[in-house]
Amino acid sequence: MLEDSPDAAPDTRLLMLRLQELLENARAMPLSSSVMVNKEEFGELLQDAIDGLPEELREARWLLKERDAVVERAAHEAQRLVEAARVRAERMVEKNELVREARRTSEEILEDAERHAAALQHEAEDYVDRKLAAFEVVLDRTMQTVQKGRERLQVHAPSPVVNDADADESDFFDQDDL
Repeated sequence: MLEDSPDAAPDTRLLMLRLQELLENARAMPLSSSVMVNKEEFGELLQDAIDGLPEELREARWLLKERDAVVERAAHEAQRLVEAARVRAERMVEKNELVREARRTSEEILEDAERHAAALQHEAEDYVDRKLAAFEVVLDRTMQTVQKGRERLQVHAPSPVVNDADADESDFFDQDDL
């Protein structure tokens, strides 16, 4: 309905805003806090929003996989740097002075590799955390919008008191049947 192309997933936030607009512009029922909405139109918008949620969840899972891949690449890079340091140290074992220098250099390389790996992992986790936080905000807004919509749909009018003598089934009016 609100999609740009047939393959595009519906924007859940826009659909929720459209539902909210539909409720706000709905015709009020006389002597009631209830409103009349087009059931078919409302149902279609709600279904489109529901259909859009799995895509957003799929995107969140993709972000988690992306984080794992970045962490894995950082671990491989750290291991490669450690192996490079080991090979370099072995080459330097020819004389005592070279051995001491090799040990010092290898320790520096190892420390540098560990710092580099930790920084890469920290950056990857920060990136994923920011994306998940943004997604959490979108989901929270969506949940608030849905809750507000549901609250507006609930009937808050008190039930009238009917005497058995005055009750006539043909005069019974049920606004939910509209």
